[in-house]
Amino acid sequence: MKKIISISLFVLITNITFAQTEKPTYKVVVEAFVKNYNTNNFEVVFSMFSSDMKVAVPLNKLAPYLTNLKKQAGNITKREFVSYKNESVAVYKTNFENAIYALNISLDNNSKINGFAVTPFAEENTSETVINNLSIKASSISKKQSQLIFENAKTFPNQTQVSIAFINNGKVSYYGTKKNNDTISAIDNHKSVFEIGSISKVFTSTLLANFVIDGKIKLNNNINDYLKTPFHNNIKIAFINLANHTSGLPRLPSNLDLAKVNLENPYKEYKEKELEEYLTNHLELSNKGDYQYSNLGGGLMGYTLSKIGNTTYENLLQNKIFSKYEMQNSTADINKVKGHLVRGLNNEGKEIPNWEFSILAGAGGILSTPEDLSKFVIAQFKPSNKALELTRQKTFEINDTMDIGLGWHLLKSQSQNIWYWHNGGTGGYSSSMVFDEKTKNGIIILSNVSAFNPNMGNIDKLCFELMKTLEKK
Repeated sequence: MKKIISISLFVLITNITFAQTEKPTYKVVVEAFVKNYNTNNFEVVFSMFSSDMKVAVPLNKLAPYLTNLKKQAGNITKREFVSYKNESVAVYKTNFENAIYALNISLDNNSKINGFAVTPFAEENTSETVINNLSIKASSISKKQSQLIFENAKTFPNQTQVSIAFINNGKVSYYGTKKNNDTISAIDNHKSVFEIGSISKVFTSTLLANFVIDGKIKLNNNINDYLKTPFHNNIKIAFINLANHTSGLPRLPSNLDLAKVNLENPYKEYKEKELEEYLTNHLELSNKGDYQYSNLGGGLMGYTLSKIGNTTYENLLQNKIFSKYEMQNSTADINKVKGHLVRGLNNEGKEIPNWEFSILAGAGGILSTPEDLSKFVIAQFKPSNKALELTRQKTFEINDTMDIGLGWHLLKSQSQNIWYWHNGGTGGYSSSMVFDEKTKNGIIILSNVSAFNPNMGNIDKLCFELMKTLEKK
């Protein structure tokens, strides 16, 4: 389907001033227009045009336009007179089956249409109103996908961006939206940079897999053997348990007191000194051997691998992953961001600082783009890539519907095939990424929806629902 674009119709407005109530002549004409539009009588609609209008917009332009409009928006189900603009153009809030638009009509002295356009509708007071102004591209998204995006994004605050990569049988297309003035519109943001939050753990686990494939470590090795820092009570922790969240580590270290930090950037001041102090004096495990999601575990794994590699976590990512897959706009260093950085938003839609994960960067410190992440997902489809294959191998059964590999969660109930999935969230961003190795399908969603937004779960929901639409193609 083609994008809905208002045809450039000439609006021949006479200098007449109307009161802000619907004139009887307009009511009759608009009722006739709606009736004939809904019944596909486009020639009758054309007959309602003035002579000048017929010249400006001949039937061979009008009919395809109305046909395309109907395919995407559907029939008109309701209309409501709003006001006159520029003195003589009547504006109607018009409910179509799939969207809401403004129907703009002006009449000449003979009650013939001399101006006509269908445009995005925006109410003057739209704090709780969202208008779906999404375009539909035959090459990228379907009507169903457009509806899913709108329904899941309409509750987010103004300035929210959602950027989506569709991977269908190994081929990538992109779609992006931005909400502005309570209207959701399509934009191109697939090269824009977002925080990806805990999806970073997949990359940290991929570094681990590279070290294993290169013979530098084994999954069951204890990280203690590679760190000079003594662990409290001589506690042992294996790499595999960090990667699949069965180490028994808490979600956060006990000496990271969220009540005392800047919640707009909570990890910034937690550095190597604080991590070593925790490991030496405060380290305790609970429920070791059970699945217990831990940001500390992801951060500790990234820290340990950087010690083994005798370099920074950022350099490991660049040398072993980002350069290999040509992920040129990905980094764990906010100071090295290339391209356009989409600013994170809080619950109210206000811009907030980016999170700096410092020593715990392996847990959630990466920034990337849908374009870069799609390259990483497509690399998963190549059986020759042993490191990526290792990350997808089941290492622990969480429950009847989910296993975990190294970083990736393996979803068993969403499809007849295994879906590999991870999501992420920070103070200003939410993300979700899923793919099916067998069908070579995948969905990547990055957004500047706060992880603390009460509707942030819509990002995961949208991710899975869009993935299901790819299965049906």
